[in-house]
Amino acid sequence: MEFILALALILFATKIAGTLSVRLGQPAVLGKLISGVILGPAVLGWIVPSDFIHYFSQIGVLLLMFIAGLETDLEQFRQSWKSSLAVAVGGVIFPMIGGYSLGMALGWSTEQALFLALVISATSVSISVQTLKEMNKLNSKEGTTILGAAVVDDILVVILLAVTMSFFGAGEAVSIPSLLLKKVLFFAVIIAAGWFIVPHIMKWMSKFKVTETVVSAAIFICLGFSYFAEMMGVAGIIGAFAAGIAISQTSYKHTVETKIEPIAYTLFVPVFFVSIGLDISFAGLGEQIWFIVILTLICIFTKLIGSGLGARLTGFNLRQSMAIGSGMISRGEVALILMTSSTGSHLLTGSTYTSIVLVVIITTLVTPPLLKKTFQVRPNQPKPIESSSRSV
Repeated sequence: MEFILALALILFATKIAGTLSVRLGQPAVLGKLISGVILGPAVLGWIVPSDFIHYFSQIGVLLLMFIAGLETDLEQFRQSWKSSLAVAVGGVIFPMIGGYSLGMALGWSTEQALFLALVISATSVSISVQTLKEMNKLNSKEGTTILGAAVVDDILVVILLAVTMSFFGAGEAVSIPSLLLKKVLFFAVIIAAGWFIVPHIMKWMSKFKVTETVVSAAIFICLGFSYFAEMMGVAGIIGAFAAGIAISQTSYKHTVETKIEPIAYTLFVPVFFVSIGLDISFAGLGEQIWFIVILTLICIFTKLIGSGLGARLTGFNLRQSMAIGSGMISRGEVALILMTSSTGSHLLTGSTYTSIVLVVIITTLVTPPLLKKTFQVRPNQPKPIESSSRSV
């Protein structure tokens, strides 16, 4: 029954921490992330990583991205594709240069330096999504550009990882044409399913004479799209996001949105936020402190500059470009997933592996306040209403 106590602590602590964070002028999500650090092994040790935490957090991040898809303005999403592409490319090239240069400066092998470069190129926008929602900016031009760029970023990094691993013989050989075909097939199937199949599933299941069939159908589609994404070598969060967009084009959007949010934000999403902090450990950091500091600065500024430059070149002003760059900083679960592929190939081991995990978490922690700062309203503009009802 320990997981019951852990869940109770998570739900209580995240609400308290979120409230304190808002009172200090920061997004609520920052307090929730820090609560994971405090409750976890790094400070109090009351909650430790477990299968329960892992599964709940996986569902939490999928539902978070699913809701983001539901709330996405598809027309604006289409209009921002050029900017999204430029932001993604800039946000991959600059971190790769920075990561590779650091690895070579430290005397690492070419394979290790390239792998580090790829890991710090991966963007995860789940934290940015929540922060943008709190500021009512998810459907802004900047918000849709960040979401679109994250999709392209995920594809670019996975393909580059496969090329690198194949070229250096790390892990199993990967056919690049086959990999590209899987990505194309994924989007072709997802678009076709979202256009032709999803509306019929929603309509068919809505006629069932049992409770909450529409919501059950939506969750079924979300999980199905996510599983298919993982099968095709794309992050599950991309599948969940696509499922949300598909359902947003049906007449069931409002019903799904109003009933999914309480499920997600009451139970699963708080566990996801806490799970990020549970991986932090301060043991043995003394020997790695400079590596952590330098890599953290590289991670922050290469995304800020690279993605921001891509936005600037496609028509955004300086403040908007900085906001988009800030939204791309968080590495989150995408980078952690990529790092698991290094364990079998021995590209990253020991204290270096732990230090990079810590850097990934730090980038997640700094993203909310940076986003808030770059989106800060000017004195002569009306202040946007905080969406407190959607704080998780």
